[in-house]
Amino acid sequence: MSGKRGPFRSFAISLIQIITIICQVLTEEPRFAEPIPNVTVALGRDASLPCVVEHLGTYKVAWIHIDRQMILTIHRHVITRLARFSVSHDNAMTWLLHVSQVQQEDRGYYMCQVNTNPMISQVGYLQVVVPPNILDEESTQSAVAVRENQNISLVCKADGFPTPKIMWRREDGQPISVDKRKKVTVYEGDTLSLQRISRTEMGAYLCIATNAVPPSVSKRIIVDVEFSPMIWVPNQLVGAPAGTDVTVDCHTEAHPRAISYWVYDNVMVLPTKKYAINTEENSYRAHMKLTVRNLQTGDFGNYRCISKNSLGETEGSIRLYEIPMPSTSPKATEMKSNANKESSRNLQCWRQSFLAIVVLVHIDLLSDIFICF
Repeated sequence: MSGKRGPFRSFAISLIQIITIICQVLTEEPRFAEPIPNVTVALGRDASLPCVVEHLGTYKVAWIHIDRQMILTIHRHVITRLARFSVSHDNAMTWLLHVSQVQQEDRGYYMCQVNTNPMISQVGYLQVVVPPNILDEESTQSAVAVRENQNISLVCKADGFPTPKIMWRREDGQPISVDKRKKVTVYEGDTLSLQRISRTEMGAYLCIATNAVPPSVSKRIIVDVEFSPMIWVPNQLVGAPAGTDVTVDCHTEAHPRAISYWVYDNVMVLPTKKYAINTEENSYRAHMKLTVRNLQTGDFGNYRCISKNSLGETEGSIRLYEIPMPSTSPKATEMKSNANKESSRNLQCWRQSFLAIVVLVHIDLLSDIFICF
């Protein structure tokens, strides 16, 4: 009898253990299997926050945006009126909060909450990064003008997250004069101050905003440095023979762009068969050239190069004089005359010598004849 009870007793014990385990499982409280990760997303992209809950049973999972104190979802239902939020469940333990086309106001802490007693919850952070954007209304306009030797400040403001870093550089690669003793290729800061600016600092400046969130952006600012014309003349005294062509030139600097022309005998020189005018311009510099063809007596004199703009006028002067053509000198003429006389004398002497020889030959012949007789 006791032998029959053994197997039954063992079975009963095993059944009790199984029932106990099942009851423990059914009565075990929910818990979080893993923390909510912090998620970083670029503005306008989609993001998802996971909440993994074990032994949820009949309890409900809710999502709350703490920063806005807004209930977003409860279990499978969306509570907020913002259509960009949704929730999904993978029929296991993971509840996903989805945020589409993320905006800056979506940044902050999100709570996953289970309605146990007491309530349990955990928090994750959604970081929204924003590429830099230059604020034109708070920055220097795209083109500015300043008088030479005055001060000017260029301002470049930008927003974004993280806060953008502002760098300045010149478009032509030339260094920036932070002060008269220091020059840098790149200057960092939202305000670039140029003290006693010179004409060599004229040109395009680039403001570049970057915060490690692509793409970086830039703004181009043209700085015009204005000054009255200046002229220098390489050769103020130029000589040339009559009948030849000659070119005179002047170098000018001016900004705004100057009107430049030539004057001779108080009359403006215009392009003709007589005159060729050429001006080569490079930024605020110009090289003026005037060619006078087939020089005649009336072409020699004083030529003026004149340059003027809205800030002033200046001129340079060139004196064109005649160089005499090479001619035969008196000494050369005398030497040529003496040479001719010497040649004539030598010819006459040769003739006389020849006649004397002929006479002597005849005399010898006559002597021979007399001896014969």
